[in-house]
Amino acid sequence: MAVGIVGYGVYIPKYRIKTEEIARVWGADGENIRKALFIHEKTVPAIDEDTSTISVECARNAIQHARIDPQEIGAIYVGSESHPYAVKPTATIVAAAIDAVPELTAADYEFACKAGTAAMQTSMGLVKSKMIKYGLAIGADTSQGKPGDALEYTASAGGGAYIIGTKNLIAEIHDTYSYTTDTPDFWRREGQEFPSHGARFTGQPAYFKHVIQTARGIMSKNKLKPDDFDYVVFHQPNGKFPLKAAKTIGFEKRQIMKGLVTPYIGNTYSGSTLLGLARVLDEANEGEMILAVSYGSGAGSDAFIIEVTKENEKRRNPKPLQGYMDRKEYVDYATYAKFKGKLKGVKLEKP
Repeated sequence: MAVGIVGYGVYIPKYRIKTEEIARVWGADGENIRKALFIHEKTVPAIDEDTSTISVECARNAIQHARIDPQEIGAIYVGSESHPYAVKPTATIVAAAIDAVPELTAADYEFACKAGTAAMQTSMGLVKSKMIKYGLAIGADTSQGKPGDALEYTASAGGGAYIIGTKNLIAEIHDTYSYTTDTPDFWRREGQEFPSHGARFTGQPAYFKHVIQTARGIMSKNKLKPDDFDYVVFHQPNGKFPLKAAKTIGFEKRQIMKGLVTPYIGNTYSGSTLLGLARVLDEANEGEMILAVSYGSGAGSDAFIIEVTKENEKRRNPKPLQGYMDRKEYVDYATYAKFKGKLKGVKLEKP
């Protein structure tokens, strides 16, 4: 029984801040940073936006695209490292917002930036075992970066939602594969406001080891090679890392550029791979093959081999990612700090 994507939805905030504006405040060379990270600007969540509101928007858009009854969804999983509540699930908020029935399973996932793809894997298992008809997997974040830290240039906001099922598939997921180790390249303890990271350690042996091993592992398992894929989507902590990983494995630049969105919206953490995949699916045609590989610090990667169906051409997403990318309003660092709650001792009321 084939299992795959019935529909998907995305959302990113309209506000943006440019790399040069952040660098200006900290006395850094914005042009050099932009070139070094290959990132021009990033999204900024408004005061009234958080992981729950982003997840709801993504879910509603996914349901609209899938053209299904939300009451047929049997599982909702929301992956994020910035859930608005430490003890109170985001998934139940989404369930209520989309008018899902109470007879479902719901949970919040955490595994740094790969929590959304982990939610997809769980949904696949439940659907394939016929325990549920549809599963809703979401990856969304309003990621944090300490003022003045390198993360501040990339940490952004956004998310993607995927409805997993067996009928009217726009894309079939042929296989999934994971690779996981205890590699502490990025962490945040309970009660700490901002995360810490291992600087260059986050490249090797963290990101590159896991992404490359996972990509090679699933290709070897399925007797495939880079030339067999039309597109490849990797987790995108910045613009440079996925390009380097793709080249190391043997992919050409043309295969990765369509799904490379971080240079223009920043690193949306749990939404990163899902948004890159959405950008590809927005234009992909029948028979085209996609390799998608996520990465989550701590550390692990999930890979998916995806084949686009004719249904994707017949039923294009009415709210493509490019439409959200084109809708933008730039803010200065002061407004960005206000929206992100970086001003301490000031109570900001939501409108």
